This record gives sequence, C-alpha cells and structure tokens, in this order.
Amino acid sequence: MTATQPDLGTWVGKGIDRVEGPHKVTGTAPYASDVTLPGMLHAVVVTSTIAAGSIVKIDSSALLTLPGVRAVFTHENFPRLNTPTQVLFGEAPVVPMQDARIAFHGQEVALVVADTPQEATEAARLLEITYAAEPPLLDPAGQRRETLPSSPDTSRGDTDAGWAAADVRVGATYRTPENTNNPLGLMGCVAVWDGDHLEIHDSTQGTIALRTILAGMFGVPESGVRVRVPYLGGGFGAGLNQWPYKILAAGAARELGVPVKLMLTRPQMFRLVGHRPNSEHQVRLGAARDGGLTMIEHRATSLSSMDFPAVGLLTSGTPHLYDCANVATVERTVRLNRRYPTSMRAPGEAEGNWAVETAMDELAHELGMDPLDLRLRNLATERDPATGKPWSSNAVIECCRVGAELFGWSRRDPRPASTREGDLLIGQGMAACGFFAYMPMSQARVTIYADGTAAVRSAATDIGTGTYTIITQVAADLLGLHPQQVDFQLGDSDMPASAHSGGSGLASSLSNAVIDAVSHLRGELLALAGPDSPLHGLAPDDVVCRDGALCRRDDPSAREPIADLLAGSGLVELAADGRLRPPEGAARDMVHAAAYGARFVEVAIDPMIGRLRVRRVVTVTDGGRILNKKLARSQILGATVGGIGQALFEDTLTDPGTGRVANGTFGDYLVAVNADVPDVEVAFVGEPDRYTPSGTKGIGEIGLVGVAAAIGNAVFHATGRRARDLPITVDQLMM
Repeated sequence: MTATQPDLGTWVGKGIDRVEGPHKVTGTAPYASDVTLPGMLHAVVVTSTIAAGSIVKIDSSALLTLPGVRAVFTHENFPRLNTPTQVLFGEAPVVPMQDARIAFHGQEVALVVADTPQEATEAARLLEITYAAEPPLLDPAGQRRETLPSSPDTSRGDTDAGWAAADVRVGATYRTPENTNNPLGLMGCVAVWDGDHLEIHDSTQGTIALRTILAGMFGVPESGVRVRVPYLGGGFGAGLNQWPYKILAAGAARELGVPVKLMLTRPQMFRLVGHRPNSEHQVRLGAARDGGLTMIEHRATSLSSMDFPAVGLLTSGTPHLYDCANVATVERTVRLNRRYPTSMRAPGEAEGNWAVETAMDELAHELGMDPLDLRLRNLATERDPATGKPWSSNAVIECCRVGAELFGWSRRDPRPASTREGDLLIGQGMAACGFFAYMPMSQARVTIYADGTAAVRSAATDIGTGTYTIITQVAADLLGLHPQQVDFQLGDSDMPASAHSGGSGLASSLSNAVIDAVSHLRGELLALAGPDSPLHGLAPDDVVCRDGALCRRDDPSAREPIADLLAGSGLVELAADGRLRPPEGAARDMVHAAAYGARFVEVAIDPMIGRLRVRRVVTVTDGGRILNKKLARSQILGATVGGIGQALFEDTLTDPGTGRVANGTFGDYLVAVNADVPDVEVAFVGEPDRYTPSGTKGIGEIGLVGVAAAIGNAVFHATGRRARDLPITVDQLMM
C-alpha cells in the first residue's frame, strides 16, 4: 500500500529564497554565541596534556585570587551527575569530570569561570595540574589492539564459493584518515537555572535529545529543561551528540546560581566535539568474465575512544547497492586513547563507498570493461538484495545514464594515462552510491488564523540545510497560502517534539508531520461546517485549502471561507498537531528505502610536480521529491566540496607518541577552498517516493557519497597509479 500524495507543487519544488536569509545577512539571526544574559559569567575548559593516566593534583588556589575569577571546577568539586541512559546512533554522552582518570589528550579536566572571557582564558592558562602518566594506546605499528563489534556482521550466500567461481578477482586494502567536522560556527552554549528549571541556548542538532540527557543527568523532569537553538552555524554531525561542554556549563550555572556562557575555541573544536574516525577496509570482489559479480566481501575497522562507542556504519551500504548472491560484511572497532568519534556527513557510508567503489574500478580494469558498464551490469534495481524487499523507489540506473550523458562519458578513452593536454594528464572517473532513507519520528503543530495567516511550530533545528524554508513551502501548499503568510518557528524544545537534524531524515519526517497536522486541521475545520454548508459530511481527504477557504477537492466552487468557519464558532484560530505516520502502519517496513546517486569527475595532473586539480564534476541524485530546487542544489554543491576535501585534503593528524592533535587549526588542517572547486553540474532524477506522503528520501548525506571514489578513479585513469589511501597526496602521484 503506497501513501496518499497530498497537493504539493504550487510552492514545493520551487527554488524560492531562504525565508531566514534576511536575518542571517543582516546579523539579526540569534546564535548561541550572541546570547547575553544579566549577571552572566564566562567559562573556559582546561584540557589534559597527557593521553592516558590520572590526575594527581590540581592546584587552583592561586587562580581564585586573580581578578574576575569566580570559580574553578575539577573532578574534585564538580557536582556528581547521573549516568545517562539515552543513546543516539550508539553514541552515549560522556559524563565529564567525575573522576581523575584521563582517557585521551585534550580531555576536559577543569572549568574556569570568570567575569569576562579574557579573565577566564588567562586563568585557565595558569592552572597547574600534576599527572601520573601511563603509556597510551594509540595504535602505532605493532601495538596490541582490542577489537569490538561496531555494526552487525551480515552474510548471504557463500563468499568462498563465489571467490572460487570467479573468472576475475581483485582484493586490496583501503584507508581513510580522521576528518574533523568543523562547522563554521564555533560551538558553545549559555546555561541558566531558575530554581530547578534549566534553560540552555546551545549549538545542538537535536533539542529533544539534549533535553532528555540534561534532565536525566541533573535529576530534573524533562518539563524542567528548555533547549533553544533558533539558529545554528552548521553542524555536519558535530552537534548530534550531547558533548561534555554543555554539561559543564549547566553544572557550573547551577552551582553558582548565575548564567554561564561557554564557547569553544577552534583548536578545542578539533578535540571536544568529535570527528570522522580513521578506518581501514579489506575488500574482495569476484566476477564472471561478463562482469557479473560472483562475490563481495567487505571487512572494515575503525578507531574509537575508550569511553565513546564507535560510529560504525562503514559497511552499511555494501549489502544493498549491487545484486550479488554472495556477500559478507564484517565490521570492528578498536578502543584507544583517542578523542571522541562521532557522525560526520554520510557517516560510515562515505568511507565504505570509497573502498568498494575503488575496488569496483579496479575490477573493471582487470576485466577490460567500462567502469560504467560494470555498474549497470550489477546495480540492484528491482529489490533490495539484502532483505528481498522491493525498493520504495530506485533510480540509480537513471542516475548513471543521465550523469554519463551530461558528462560525455562515451567520449572517454578507456586506456589509463592515455589522455593529455600539453604536459597535463587528464583522467575521468565515476562512482555509484546509495544512502539509506532515514526517517525518524517528528511532530509539528499547525495553527490557522482568521486573518488568513498560519503558524507552524516544531522543536526541529535548521543547521543551514534550509528547514525553515522547505517546511514553510510545504505548509503554504497544504494551506493554500503564500509562503509570506506562513510563520514557521523551530529550535525550541518547548515546541512539539522533533527528531534531530541528521541522517538526511529531518526534511522527510518533519514535512510528513506537517502533512499529518494539516490533515487533522482540515478535519477540525470540517467539524465547524454546519448542515447547510456545501462541505458538511465530507472527509478530510475530500477537501483542500485554497485562497483562504476550505474547498471540495473535486469541485473548488463548493467552498467555505476559513474565517467564516472560525467566526461561526466564536474562534479566531484553530490548531492541530501532526506526526510522521508510515502508510498503513507497517507498510513502509515492507519496502527498502534509500537515496541514490552517480558521480562523474575529470581531473588534470601535472606529472612533473604532482599537482592535481579537479576540473569538472557532474553529480546526479535520486532523492525522491525535491522540496526546493535551489536549496537542494546548494546541498549537493556543499556535499561535493566536502567530497573533494575528503579525497584530496582533509586529514586530522595525531602525534603517534603523545596522542596530541598535530594540526588542530585552520592554518594547518586543509579543506577544499574556492580555488579547489570547479564548476559542478547538479541534476536530480527519479520520482516522488511512493511510500511517504511527502515523497522525499533525503539528499544532505548522499551528496557527499561517491565523490572521493570518483576522484580516485579519475586519478587512476589519468596516471595508471592507484590511490588506496585518503587523502590522495603528491607522493602518490609523482611519476
């Protein structure tokens, strides 16, 4: 049973400007860093200078005599907190400063609170700490490692038999480094208590998750915690977890009885709010001479911390993308004295796709087969091969064919190192990709007013992806209004509960919640229609809202002005709540839903100096219904930039002896900048997904997946040299 598709199309799909844009460009959008409260103090985190061991002594007495210093909190005097029980994606929050143990270099060990940020920073610099250091487990060569499962193993068929039956086999090891999320906005918060009620202005991507965690830790009801995040300076996953800095600020504010503001520095962003962990992948592929896959084996290992579980998901896409009878995945993590890992845009899938799609390119080369043809020969299009369920929708073949046409793939000389422009080597590569369509529970409240305007409220967050705008468009279409007549506010946990912004799930879940709320609202309005009304006795699905009136769907001339319906019952407004509702209860569980894409890249390499430039990118995505073409294109452009960074630049370096971040500033940590990014052609294919009312599948994560592999495959085509470790560096290219 498919979902009923509502009337979307007047505004949905149009590339209207961001509704919050004027607030951002004029500086009137309030971020956590902008919040100032009466009597507010400023806190600075002090971090450890060893990676393993314990604190022997912290002498804060001298600091308390310094001008402006109000308090110094350590494990000795910070309040004892409850251990949280809620877990998001397997990532349980860490309760900070509860004992003397040190688990990584840069761990939070003290909090200095003063009248000004400058006074707190200077005092923090002077704090004397004595440690009992132990040899850290940092995974240098030869060090014993403890491996733990991070994602479930999967298996179908017999991979050994598939390997034996293959005419052509490839097997190799691929590696990805640590990447740091580093959104533009520095993360931080302001916490204030009023009795047992906590209000916190934060940089979280999930207001409800933070509310739950803080309530549990501090032993207060969830109704006694309010989280506010009207604007957020990006996230890329860094705001998904409820990091210790928030807990430290809330604890200090409670102890001191005044508001406390804590803003992280850029170097602290490299240590205290997570990263994409290092990973290693062993991939084996077998194929018949015609290119049909006989087996896929993907074994992956990631590095984690002592206190924080691994993100996992490295092999999550491998069982689903290709129609192969014999597939096995194994995933493990290694606990070390390293910093907290976390989700980072397309977590796990971005790394796993690099390995598998590079291996597919190697297989195509060994077969003497066009890499595109190898994908087209094996992509699963009828059913999900891992579950046997039909796809909710799947346009991956169309992604490949449209991308190839836009790119001009048919003109490509298949021979490696065969295409030159003067001294430059030219290469072209491609990759296919998928990302599961995550759809968590969200709620929304829609209110219609007698003056013809409407309001939408939800505790969701907008991390810059355009949630403010697309939900305004959805509500405008459903209510028959202009977007300027819809006031959408979010980022407040006192509003109807919403999922976090992550996993490309918020647009789908929240738009469906709004659809459900408006359906209930139509029912409430119909209940106001008297016996003489042309709408009397109709069901909510029989009517639509148009131009300030409730109309019969099949006969718009049969209508009642909404203002008259409200006035007739003595009302000036009417509200209804909605939530994500899977069609026919469990019907969505009967299908497998995912977004898909294909990436085509051209690179130019100067073999004399190893200089590599990405010259052209064509990226085609099946994300279901596109709610705003301009914002969707922006999402894919940003993801492509991230993919270029993953392929060529980003690498958070850890000193193998001390565990210290060696390049924890923007001066040392390389990211793709304007000069590194070529023209990117963005296209969308496919139809609205049939199994959700909004028809969406998400595009924020999928846009990154496949870019690195396409670049690496283009590098091989240009040079004949295969890069298996990211980032692809000069030493891998020198001829």
